[in-house]
Amino acid sequence: MVKILKNFFDFCDKDDRKRFYTSIVLSLLQAVFEALKIPAIACLIKAMLEESVTKSTCLTCLVIMLMSIIGAGLVKSKAQMLQTEGGYNTCANKRMQLAEHLRYLPMGYYNDNSLGRIMSVTTNTMQNLENVATRVVMIVSSGLLSTAVITVMILAFDYRIGLILCIGLVIFFAINSAMMNASADMAKRKLEKDSALVEKVIEYIQGISEVKAFRLTGQRSRELNTAIDENEHANSAMELKLIPFMTLQSFWLKAMGTIIVLSSVLLYLGGQMELLTCLIMIISSYLIYAQLDNAGKYSALLRTVDVSVRQAQEILDTPQMDISGEDITPSSFNIKAENISFAYEQKSIINGISLDISEHTTTAIVGPSGGGKTTLTSLLSRFWDVDEGKVTLDGRDIRDYSMDSLMKNYSFVFQRVYLFADTIANNIRLGQTDAPMEKVIEAAKKACCHDFIMQLPDGYDTVIGEGGVSLSGGEKQRISIARAIMKDAPIIVLDEATANVDPENEAELIKAIEELTKEKTIIMIAHRLKTVRNADKIIVIDGGRISQQGTHDELIKQDGIYRSFIDSRQEAASWRL
Repeated sequence: MVKILKNFFDFCDKDDRKRFYTSIVLSLLQAVFEALKIPAIACLIKAMLEESVTKSTCLTCLVIMLMSIIGAGLVKSKAQMLQTEGGYNTCANKRMQLAEHLRYLPMGYYNDNSLGRIMSVTTNTMQNLENVATRVVMIVSSGLLSTAVITVMILAFDYRIGLILCIGLVIFFAINSAMMNASADMAKRKLEKDSALVEKVIEYIQGISEVKAFRLTGQRSRELNTAIDENEHANSAMELKLIPFMTLQSFWLKAMGTIIVLSSVLLYLGGQMELLTCLIMIISSYLIYAQLDNAGKYSALLRTVDVSVRQAQEILDTPQMDISGEDITPSSFNIKAENISFAYEQKSIINGISLDISEHTTTAIVGPSGGGKTTLTSLLSRFWDVDEGKVTLDGRDIRDYSMDSLMKNYSFVFQRVYLFADTIANNIRLGQTDAPMEKVIEAAKKACCHDFIMQLPDGYDTVIGEGGVSLSGGEKQRISIARAIMKDAPIIVLDEATANVDPENEAELIKAIEELTKEKTIIMIAHRLKTVRNADKIIVIDGGRISQQGTHDELIKQDGIYRSFIDSRQEAASWRL
């Protein structure tokens, strides 16, 4: 129990840890105030037994009791406030730390770890800490401290009852330890099922069009329902498994209270204890177990807190790419790959590629599916780090650049565009929150999306759904290009930006791309003849190697993948209905 509390405090940031430690000191002070009830009652009982109750005696007892109640109330309020602030601040700060940490993890991490798991940790797990941890830490810590203070006072009054109490506490903590051990696997399984449920919900929603198109609604619904049922079973199983332990804890505490009462009465009847001490022991037996009973019941949730902390810390402990380079501003934008290789999960993807990309030129990368085109562009822009060789920008290894100073030089237009649930204007000015509206409109006009934006209900202030669900594919692509125009980076990476665009939007999109790529260094993954033939250099990738490179006119004269690629595209273009 103590170890779990320590792990949680270590997980907190310095300021929030200080809040928790201060609240624990206040909880100790609260326990002292609570314990003042015992001498107040003892004073009154003693006066009654001696038949010497006076106004002074009553006033003294009243003052001590008021000090106990008011002092405990004020201190408890402050302790609760500090613990609440510490809990919510910790979760808010950790969410920000997780987001910042995820930003600099290699892209391969997102292949190893499902989106559902990551989302579950950043939402469900952190919410568990936010809602459960603060309350549990407060109740358990204050319960333990109150018990410790009252135990010391009872030992001071009568060591025999104190020893009985200590024996009872040892047995209680043995039961509690067994409950904590029983909850360890259950808490882990519960959070795993939470993650699995989130993953299935995301999969179902994202793939709903395919589910309907292939009439898989029943099958996918069954899979989702199975995940829901398993999650329900995991939560129910945890509760059912812990109920016997909590019942036994509660029974033992009441039994110990009874044992203390009986022992005190027997010692008094045997002439070995004064009546005053006997009455104080009887009253104390109820005070001590009230706090400990709550602490024992809530301590079962500490395992959930512990697993939640471990899951979040596991992400934070995942090694980031080395982003501690220098803030470098390149004087030219020549890119060079020198014998680079890269493997993912023991599978070799890029094998000894060397190439030069001069600034203000267009380089098209073509080749069979799975040949390594996207991986190569990811290595050139440092989405991944190469295993061997190096990639340079302006003659400097891109690993010498800090990640932020490197990314200033790149803009990306992916085949699959992601827009945020925000206004269109904010999606265009992404990363430049202070950019004036005039600049946003200028970028939108260059990207050929001003006209359709103005037709929306609120124009640039129209809030679009997450992922841009309310816009067509071509409209999303043009907004993505407007975003890239706003950034005005000298290097543009295009991942076949026109691949999934309908013919009506294609002409506008090509105009937007032409505006984006003026006087830039262009690296494009291409599958269409019209986007390839005018490139300054064409790189043909097959099996992770460069099989051909040159201009369109040079490669079309050679037997090989490129000519086959062009012939197949021309044949497809000649089809008529």
